[in-house]
Amino acid sequence: MHEKDIHEKNLESYRNGTPHNTAKSGDIARIVLMPGDPLRAKRIADTMLDNVFQFNAVRNMFGYTGEYEGCRISVMGSGMGAPSMGIYSYELFAFYDVQAIIRIGTCGGLAPEVEVGDLVIAMTASTDSNYAHQYRLHGSFSPCASFDLLEKAVASARARGLQFHVGNVFSSDLFSLYSALPPDEGWKRWARMGCKATDMECFALYCNAAWANRKALTLLTCSDSNISRKEMTPEARQNSLDSMIRIALDVAKQESAAE
Repeated sequence: MHEKDIHEKNLESYRNGTPHNTAKSGDIARIVLMPGDPLRAKRIADTMLDNVFQFNAVRNMFGYTGEYEGCRISVMGSGMGAPSMGIYSYELFAFYDVQAIIRIGTCGGLAPEVEVGDLVIAMTASTDSNYAHQYRLHGSFSPCASFDLLEKAVASARARGLQFHVGNVFSSDLFSLYSALPPDEGWKRWARMGCKATDMECFALYCNAAWANRKALTLLTCSDSNISRKEMTPEARQNSLDSMIRIALDVAKQESAAE
């Protein structure tokens, strides 16, 4: 069966929900914020959005739709790693007509200038994952952010006076602290190539956006530094990322107004 036929068959089958998402057609806004942690999605919905309703709780991957300063926005967890982000973002793009996804998460700093608490805006993503092998490309694919979303995020960060960095991030299948590779063979080589930070989801999101011809952006707060070894507490990771989230909401509001 041709891939287009498979997509059309799935689209019809999943009109009233997928195996991972109980949302019905129209429940999800065209712009979605995606933290890795579903509890962070719940906190955003509870404290930053108005007129909120929950559209998903399958596998505790909470999803909500509400309004931010009059603009309809959804927020949903992605889980950890490329496979989880790959599933949820693919479904949002393919079956729910989502036009833009903004990942909001944490990262490990790989550059000495990236300090704990700083914002990293991912211009592009490198990886050790084979996620892009599915496209059967005769070479290496370098997915990047949607420039207009990136431009809006930079403007918002500047207006808010935040310390931020724009550049390449390294999306790994391995949580860097648990890697069997010694640093000289692992993250230090990616840092040597100019990667600002490491996460686990950005590459898959940017690939899915490229495949679907949709928009994507990744905003990351540095929660720990591979250079200084400083780190945030688990509580701070969940609750103290408001500046980054406000930038994502600024971008989402502008993108919604432009549609």
